[in-house]
Amino acid sequence: MPKLLFFLSTFLMVNAFAVGTLPSPEDENSRFFSGRISKTNTVARLLRIRTDFANIKFLNRRDRIDFWNESYPAFRCRGFVEGRTNDYLLIKIPDFEQCLRSVHFTTGSYLHFESADLNQSVNLAKEVVTILQKKRLAMTAKKSRHQLDLDGHVDRVDVVNKRYEILRQKLEIEWQKELASLEEDKSRTYAEFKNAEARLNEIDTKLEAYRIEDNNLKLDRWSLDPALYIRK
Repeated sequence: MPKLLFFLSTFLMVNAFAVGTLPSPEDENSRFFSGRISKTNTVARLLRIRTDFANIKFLNRRDRIDFWNESYPAFRCRGFVEGRTNDYLLIKIPDFEQCLRSVHFTTGSYLHFESADLNQSVNLAKEVVTILQKKRLAMTAKKSRHQLDLDGHVDRVDVVNKRYEILRQKLEIEWQKELASLEEDKSRTYAEFKNAEARLNEIDTKLEAYRIEDNNLKLDRWSLDPALYIRK
């Protein structure tokens, strides 16, 4: 019985260790990819790999890459990123001859790649994406608030226009009333002016009718000599 428990516990520990070391789908997406050799340069110990791996952009120069042939998965080789484009990856292989014998690759070979540096860069990029998503969410909410303000701008302008249109109409009514009142004052004043003018003419006529001369005799200037003037 103790032997059975020992073997059972050992089996469970080994199984747990094996499960713990298996790559998760997330790890596979961040550190594993594949590509095909488009050109080899034995003298420079370079491989040019064509791949449609989207996360190739996270590979940097001098990042380590382990690769193997799917026909010989037990044999792996070590390389370093020398350069990259959107579709191509240039890998420097220090032990080019040994890798050539163990991995058995040539132009056109389909290889699998693994990079811990890539995984680290991808995880860092995920953290940046998480931060950017939070910022984007906050900025989207801010944009929505501003959009609501902009959408309501026309309505607010209409409200202000209506309010001031009512005030304008009231002011215009008061303006017309004041002008009418001034016209009434003018008409009344003009009527009183004409009445006073008529009364003045009437008084002047009566004054002319009742005017009394101060002197009954008038000076007759029949001669150029003043001494010969006479009154008659």
